[in-house]
Amino acid sequence: MRTTAGHLKATFVPGLSLAASTYHEAVRPILDTAFPGLAHSAALLGPGSEVLGFDTARSTDHDWGPRLQLFLRPADARQHARDLSRVLAERMPASVHGWSTSFSPVEPGRSRTLRAAGDAPVEHRVELLDLDTWLASRVGVDPRNDMHARDWLAIPTQLLLEVTAGAVFHDGLGQLGPIRAALAWYPDDVWRYLLACQWRRIAQEEAFPGRCAENGDDLGSRLVTARLVRDLMRLASLIERRYPPYSKWLGTAFAQLRCAPTLQPLLADALAAADWPRREDALCAAYEHLARAHNELGLSEPVEPTVRPFHDRPFRVLAADRFADATRRSVTDPQVSALPPHVGGVDQFVDSTDVLSAAARARAVAAALHPLRPA
Repeated sequence: MRTTAGHLKATFVPGLSLAASTYHEAVRPILDTAFPGLAHSAALLGPGSEVLGFDTARSTDHDWGPRLQLFLRPADARQHARDLSRVLAERMPASVHGWSTSFSPVEPGRSRTLRAAGDAPVEHRVELLDLDTWLASRVGVDPRNDMHARDWLAIPTQLLLEVTAGAVFHDGLGQLGPIRAALAWYPDDVWRYLLACQWRRIAQEEAFPGRCAENGDDLGSRLVTARLVRDLMRLASLIERRYPPYSKWLGTAFAQLRCAPTLQPLLADALAAADWPRREDALCAAYEHLARAHNELGLSEPVEPTVRPFHDRPFRVLAADRFADATRRSVTDPQVSALPPHVGGVDQFVDSTDVLSAAARARAVAAALHPLRPA
């Protein structure tokens, strides 16, 4: 008879640590006994704050707990997944480190929450997957094949993070490591293209906060400033070779960048400033800091990194098109050179979570501007 988990509000531990314990202490012993020699890889990847290392005690109220993925060869998944899931349900302990291993049932549109495990088999969340199908669902393309530049541009950065962050606990298939390494960062010319397009986004609006303020529209000035701040944060991530996550975690991830101690106060000042002159001072200091950081990459010829007047109007701008143009000129890959200028990756022209959280939707939208080969 299975005993009920003592409580569902155990001492918080980071989800990645809990997943590692779940695999090594609860799942692997069952595999070794009931399915000896079954080749598999074990990891915690995909969506979830714990995959990014950003979970807190608040995260435990939904879609969090002793969970992980077991990846099997396609033939083994077809042959063993159903039996393996049943055996795990029957034999898994009721809790790991005080956290119940049983989750609420799958219901459309509802998150899964932890519940006490009673005498019945646990409703575990050890997902049994074949790697090919999972990759197609997460990123829309198999990185073990030759990826075209357009394939990279069709994958939202959040989804790239969901494959390259998290943790691998065992790689018996020998494939998760190479896949994560292949997706760790963009090829250099794709990176150049994305940087150029991000600078272009800034160039398009850097004069607008001042124009709004001059016209008496302080709310509009603040709104455009906030848009620029977000674009600067994403630019900083690109410069530091870090995939920016979606909006909920963008600030948390930004705080981990090398530039954050300098840029965070400037961007906070830009957002908090009560008038345009102070807003402009903070933005201009941020522009110049990132301009210098961009030059230090050596991806293109250096560009003079100081602000200047916007034509004959009383607004200071970086004239960020200079960085966009210089970076694009440095591209040598014909695949990337042939891309439409200024369009960028799907995150740079789409702002819908429902699109950017689903590989197939993101790929379909990207194909409208970057025609894709079949996956």
